[in-house]
Amino acid sequence: MTDTAARRYSTGAMIFHWVIAVAVIVNWRIAESAEHAEAVEDKVAIFADHKALGILILVLTLGRLAWRWTHPVPPLPSDTAKWEAVLARTVHIIFYVLLIGLPLGGWYANSLSGREIDMFGMFTIPPLPVGEDSEAAKAIFGLHASGGKAFLILIALHVLGALKHTFVDKNGGIFRMLPFGKVPD
Repeated sequence: MTDTAARRYSTGAMIFHWVIAVAVIVNWRIAESAEHAEAVEDKVAIFADHKALGILILVLTLGRLAWRWTHPVPPLPSDTAKWEAVLARTVHIIFYVLLIGLPLGGWYANSLSGREIDMFGMFTIPPLPVGEDSEAAKAIFGLHASGGKAFLILIALHVLGALKHTFVDKNGGIFRMLPFGKVPD
């Protein structure tokens, strides 16, 4: 019998998970607001926050990966089917690819447009040294938007999976990533 703490993620992992999760949802809403802004100046100002938060998500994700490599991940519940374990691992890998790839893609597309990223007025991140190419920037921004939509679908599936494990399978599900609640043996 393993103690509950060994079946939960570490406190650091929980903090990274929930801060990144909230930041991703907020950033999605910021992008939606920018898309619906009527005045060009409003759209540019709103997207500036989206870009800055995207870079912050990138930094947090790199911190989370460093944390994950130095702190053990709890084992999956013993009643997890093989296909569920494979699916969970695959989705987590895709999450990391998107959490790193979307901000880098956005930075790259901005760089192709010759724009720096203003980090909430504190400092700026210069464009990557790639030269300007507005057509390539447009294409990459399109891929960035498609990746964001795919990310939202995966997030919804992730949440549904956690709820299924919590309330149907009753094997701890979401409580593995929270400091409270029952995580059965």
